[in-house]
Amino acid sequence: MTEASLVSRFDAVLSDLDGVVYAGPHAIPGAVESLQRLESVGVRLGYVTNNASRTPAQVAAHLRELGAPAEDNQVVSSSQAAGDLLAGLLAPGSRVMITGSPALAHEIELVGLTPVHSAKDNPVAVVQGFNPDIAWKDLAEASYVVAAGALWVATNTDMSIPQARGIAPGNGTLVAAVASATGKQPRVAGKPEAPLFHSAARRLKSERPIVVGDRLDTDILGGNRAGFATAAVLTGVDTPESILAARSSERPGYLLADLTELYEPYPEIVEEDSTFRCGKATAEVQDGLITVSGSEKDLDAWRAACAAWWAANPDAAEATSPRLEWLEN
Repeated sequence: MTEASLVSRFDAVLSDLDGVVYAGPHAIPGAVESLQRLESVGVRLGYVTNNASRTPAQVAAHLRELGAPAEDNQVVSSSQAAGDLLAGLLAPGSRVMITGSPALAHEIELVGLTPVHSAKDNPVAVVQGFNPDIAWKDLAEASYVVAAGALWVATNTDMSIPQARGIAPGNGTLVAAVASATGKQPRVAGKPEAPLFHSAARRLKSERPIVVGDRLDTDILGGNRAGFATAAVLTGVDTPESILAARSSERPGYLLADLTELYEPYPEIVEEDSTFRCGKATAEVQDGLITVSGSEKDLDAWRAACAAWWAANPDAAEATSPRLEWLEN
């Protein structure tokens, strides 16, 4: 690592998992090696995940199987965040219906609450987390309890998850089904809420972490809300096009092809007379059109385009629809 490398600016990396470290059962090329290098350059590592279908210990074990460095306490999950949230709102021993995995039920037990699995058990709350085995009857039980007025907590509302075969429905789609049936909305414990990131930073005793993720609506939004530096990688859900169009609160500080670029110098973006230059590429905005001098295959061209468009639209409450014109160098 040189002083000019991006990772040298930070004392910890808070990494997402799906779409950053692995897609489905397989590691993303270069990810494991990049994570292994962190210790040698004095940068700590934590994993911040919305995956509520496995315990942190199971997640850490999977990471180790892939070759990534991972102790159990390096994994901070949305199931843990959901358990902490419920424990702060309910009396000890309260019955909580689990719409999710055994791992989620385990986290509820660890905070002194009683997991149940049916509306007939008179739960006072429902906690909903992703489980690929969830069926209609599980969503129906949750709907009965939520409609009756029980406290409802979702571990996360990710609408999709990257898998080896492509993009699949996430917990957010299952939460949306219950919301549609009941007309109610849950409290959300995990990303994109800031406490999950603050908890991970505290565990690592980090003062200058960088959050690395593939999703604007969870990783980047949550990292921004936490006040941390953020980097979007292009190995999962979001693309250069969706990142360019992002609303202000979901815009990353850095745009990376993958984790290997943590060890490279991050190119400086320079503004001259409303033209933004990154490497050999330039971009400027006039009348809602971004004119980019560079190749669509060059990430520096997208970095320049983002800088120009975001400067022209600094307070975008919703995703925008930029028009692009590419001029090959």
